[in-house]
Amino acid sequence: MAYENEVDSFQIDNLTVENRLDRISLYGSLDITKDLHGLESALKLKRIIDASIEALRRDKNLPDKLEIKTPESVQNPF
Repeated sequence: MAYENEVDSFQIDNLTVENRLDRISLYGSLDITKDLHGLESALKLKRIIDASIEALRRDKNLPDKLEIKTPESVQNPF
């Protein structure tokens, strides 16, 4: 479910979709070709976007803009 955990990850060809508690991250690329495979890919992407929009609409306490913190690098403890 969108925004409900930090573990869900989906792959549509070379596009990766990662579920986070504060965001949905998409990276990579996706060719939506004019064939049945392209239709299937487009529908998968649509389901992910629709679920994200629905989750956002249900949340009545959305901030105007969420500040995304840049991860800090730490030394390897080993």
